[in-house]
Amino acid sequence: MEIADGAEPAALTEEQREIRRTLRKLLARHAGPPDAATAPEGYDPALWARMSGELGLAALALPEEYGGTGRGTPELALACEETGRALAPSPLLATSALAAPLIAALGTPAQRAALLPRIADGGLTCALALPGGSLAHALGLTGDNTTGAWSGDGRAGGVQARPAPDGDGWLLYGEAEQVLDGHSAGLLLVAAHTGGFARSRTLLHLVTPGEAGPGLVRVRRAGLDPTRSQAGVQLRDVRAELLGEDPADPADVTRALAAAGRTAAVLLAAEAAGAARGALDRALGHAGPARPGRPADHRLADLYAQVEAARSLTYRAAREPGPGPECGPLALAQALDALRAAAGEAARPHGGPGAPPARDAHLYAGRAAADELLFGPAGRLRDRAAQRTGLLGEAAA
Repeated sequence: MEIADGAEPAALTEEQREIRRTLRKLLARHAGPPDAATAPEGYDPALWARMSGELGLAALALPEEYGGTGRGTPELALACEETGRALAPSPLLATSALAAPLIAALGTPAQRAALLPRIADGGLTCALALPGGSLAHALGLTGDNTTGAWSGDGRAGGVQARPAPDGDGWLLYGEAEQVLDGHSAGLLLVAAHTGGFARSRTLLHLVTPGEAGPGLVRVRRAGLDPTRSQAGVQLRDVRAELLGEDPADPADVTRALAAAGRTAAVLLAAEAAGAARGALDRALGHAGPARPGRPADHRLADLYAQVEAARSLTYRAAREPGPGPECGPLALAQALDALRAAAGEAARPHGGPGAPPARDAHLYAGRAAADELLFGPAGRLRDRAAQRTGLLGEAAA
């Protein structure tokens, strides 16, 4: 059965179309999810060098003064959609969607000048280490991240920070799980409590693994999705540098995390919508020639409409002005639903009893399940978005 490829999002420029065409060709030639994911880095470094160097993907959303191209969220969403469609492992999400915006928003001028150009040229990869095991909550996607519960509430658990005895920086003690690309990143952004119980507040700290010493232990974890690397990070009096200045208002950090989370939600939605289309392509190729009236035909056509609706909402959110698109979490919820449905369809035997599932169907199913655990569930994303936007009226308050 064949269904035409999805229409281009409205108002794409020729430059944006060229980004998509070039990246799709590159990934078709060189991306191999099962093989690349088994590499020590969790991705193919040579492919990443081409993606960040030749295509400039790592620089797309960074300011020009720091080596970026200043293109913004729509172009980065295009790139994420293509990597999602191919299930291509890369540091694009952890570095460009999660870490780089926080460095740009909170870093001192010296920190931005030292780090952002290296991120823009692909030479520095980053990981955001948020304790508590709830990435979605910490980013404000499924709950209010100002409560501090996601990072240990300043009591037990989480990561604690105290000034180094010699007055040079901070010492971090604790652990974080589910750190995307945490085992291989060249820079860690670690959220840690400081100030003791009375003045407990969450701040972000910079940890350079090559300089951290034996107190930093990073262990790659096996997960549901073999194409998205996760790690556990343990810190035992690891020296760190505060990201930016100690803010007068501690909520500045949680607000920056929430704004970065809403933008990241758009990019995650684009990636999930791309993966949904990839799974749908597998299901279409496995279904055989179309026969009018066959139930599978109608099911696949409905699924195609669901995937295209997710893409449409994603690109609408990507074009929202200002920091932190409000539609990001809603787009992510829609895309996660589409990915789960498409992955299920790809795993369905279309050739009769005993027929095998579509090629790579297990990888798309793993991505759907892992994304739902990391960034969802979709219902909580919708609930939180409704509260923020006032869609529930007085009930939300």
